[in-house]
Amino acid sequence: MRYSFLAVALAAALGTATFDATAADSAELAELKAQLSALQARVAELETRTDAQSDINVGTQQSIESIAATTPKLETKGGIKVTSPDKKFEASLGGRIHFDAYAFDRDIAATTGTTEFRRARLTLAGKALGWDYKVEQDFAAGTNLDGLRDAFIATSLWGGKATIGHFKPYRSMEELTSSNEILMMERPFASATGLFSGRQFQQGVGYQRGGENYTAGFTVFNLRGASGVRNEGVGASGRVTFAPINNDNETLHFGGWASLENNNQGSADLSAVANYAGRRGPAQTIATTTGASRNQVTAYGLEAAGSFGPLFFQGEYVNATFGQPLGRDQDVTTWYLQGSWLLNGGHKGYKPATGIFGSPKVDSKGLWELTARYDTIENKDIADREATSVILGVNYYVNANLRFMFNYTQGDNQVNGDETGQYALRTQFSW
Repeated sequence: MRYSFLAVALAAALGTATFDATAADSAELAELKAQLSALQARVAELETRTDAQSDINVGTQQSIESIAATTPKLETKGGIKVTSPDKKFEASLGGRIHFDAYAFDRDIAATTGTTEFRRARLTLAGKALGWDYKVEQDFAAGTNLDGLRDAFIATSLWGGKATIGHFKPYRSMEELTSSNEILMMERPFASATGLFSGRQFQQGVGYQRGGENYTAGFTVFNLRGASGVRNEGVGASGRVTFAPINNDNETLHFGGWASLENNNQGSADLSAVANYAGRRGPAQTIATTTGASRNQVTAYGLEAAGSFGPLFFQGEYVNATFGQPLGRDQDVTTWYLQGSWLLNGGHKGYKPATGIFGSPKVDSKGLWELTARYDTIENKDIADREATSVILGVNYYVNANLRFMFNYTQGDNQVNGDETGQYALRTQFSW
């Protein structure tokens, strides 16, 4: 009896404990189910938000792509350039300011030291429906047509480029080099600074083709510049170049060119005038073909140049014949040799598409360059009709846009014995 009661009591106790444990498990299970339900609800909410955000992101991306497809692209590196969304139209605005100061060692000729804006240009260039265009105005040279420089349209043709308008004929290596990149403040006599005095930009058509180491170009032009008198005089010129060595650190260049200017009665005279002691200094006329004579000027030139590390040299030899109405024609010979040394490194790069050399690349420390030139021009048919210049200079490239130049020129005029010297300083900024 006693044992039966004890068994019953023990069973009752175990049953109570089992019920309590089961009850506890049920509570925990219910709590876990509640937490899981809440987590599922949260996940569902997040999925709904993610889908909505994805829709917003897709819409935003589509809006960005739509804006990009309809908004012109604006670039400001090295200038201002705008490109249409379809890339069929481009326009860039650039310019240059060359401010010079001159002082003279007077000899026989009368000279006066002065300052001037040698160039103050604005340039608009770009593309339109497959055609290139360029319009450049030099406000230092005058207003309207007096200051008009390049004004042309051009297009790709037969692997090269055809140009129509107002531009430089393909002749004289130094003439075709940009004024932003010429070695000295003024070009040598084998250019519009001497042989083709005042005839730098002409109206006409041209075609030029170039490869990795050659160029070939031909131009036909009116002898009238943009602001000159109207006439029917015509000219033609052609130039070819070849660079047997052309790599990142070494370039050797050879070239040749020829020019014909056929004057017309009533047109302006064709003269060769040497400013032998620098700009604003004394000048000497070397030869002239008058418009009234209806004669012509023919010329041919040979050129050689090279850039080897920091060293650079360039030279041209030109022979020109100036027609005369009476007596024999006059032969004019001019040649120059110039060179430079970049003192703290650097290298003058070559432009194979045009067959000319450009400015060196400039890093943050700048570049110093020593320069020198010997330049001479002579009329072989008139005694003592000769002028020479010896120029020593220093260039300091602050950066890719800013350069300071100093030139000392010692001129020698065999006609009157004048030996005027010039000190010249330029501040040059271009973009």
